[in-house]
Amino acid sequence: MNWITNYVRPRINSMFGKRDIPDNLWIKCPETGEMVFHKELEDNFWVIPSSGYHMKIPVDARLKSFLDDQWYERLKLPSVPQDPLKFRDVKRYTDRLKEYRNKTGLDDSVVVALGSLEDLPVVVACHDFTFMGGSLGMAAGEAIVTGIMKAIEFNRPFIMFAASGGARMQEGILSLMQLPRTTAAVDMLREKGLPYIVVLTNPTTGGVSASYAMLGDIHIAEPGAVIGFAGKRVIEQTIREKLPDDFQTAEYLKAHGMLDMVVPRHELRPTISRILRILLKMPPSADRAAIETDVQDDAASATTTEKPAADQPAAA
Repeated sequence: MNWITNYVRPRINSMFGKRDIPDNLWIKCPETGEMVFHKELEDNFWVIPSSGYHMKIPVDARLKSFLDDQWYERLKLPSVPQDPLKFRDVKRYTDRLKEYRNKTGLDDSVVVALGSLEDLPVVVACHDFTFMGGSLGMAAGEAIVTGIMKAIEFNRPFIMFAASGGARMQEGILSLMQLPRTTAAVDMLREKGLPYIVVLTNPTTGGVSASYAMLGDIHIAEPGAVIGFAGKRVIEQTIREKLPDDFQTAEYLKAHGMLDMVVPRHELRPTISRILRILLKMPPSADRAAIETDVQDDAASATTTEKPAADQPAAA
């Protein structure tokens, strides 16, 4: 009888017990394979510090990092029929919705919030890709239309963070009807002269990229975001040609005139704030104005300082 194995080790194990360690403490960078501690990633806005790879960011974290004082007010959205087509594949559509609602804590794939961006009141709509791939259904379409109507009512710019695989197949033609509905809402926003800024994140594809995600006044994308309608492999099989490795990336689209700019997540706040103030013909934000005033005062004082006469040597 081995008393160490049969007696000592069980006693030690019973004294200290086995601790359950969460399996998501370390997150792997898809580009480099580097393991990053989750807290470090969250503090860096879900961007890998070494490689700059932009991970998918939860809606709550995105809104808090983007809006002033990490505060926003969720807009109450109208209810829509849950399962209009009584759809069923591997499981019932209603069961699938219940599963994703429990998993994400959201009612559907789009959240609309009221807040301010560097003291400028805005309305922000944000896709959550973890809710059925950010797919566009009746609830998401209603959320976007309601958000635009609120922007018109409150006379605020509308900002859209898109991240979607496209229309939701479980709702069939009813999901496709959201494309003209949201397009009409964007036209109403434009008639009121209110800015519509679209931020395309990874990925933005399908019907979403073919409608409101490409109708903005300014189109911004996060680095490395995949943006397109059909998938790369589908296009290659259709045209029977090999496409570039960076095809459908944000950088590729910008180089070919489909995007206005590619902006890292850390710089979205000041960049969009500047754009909105230019479009609205407003003065710069208070902090920037104060800085510019100080610089101008320093320059003025420097130019008015008395200079030594030409026939007198300057003091050493």
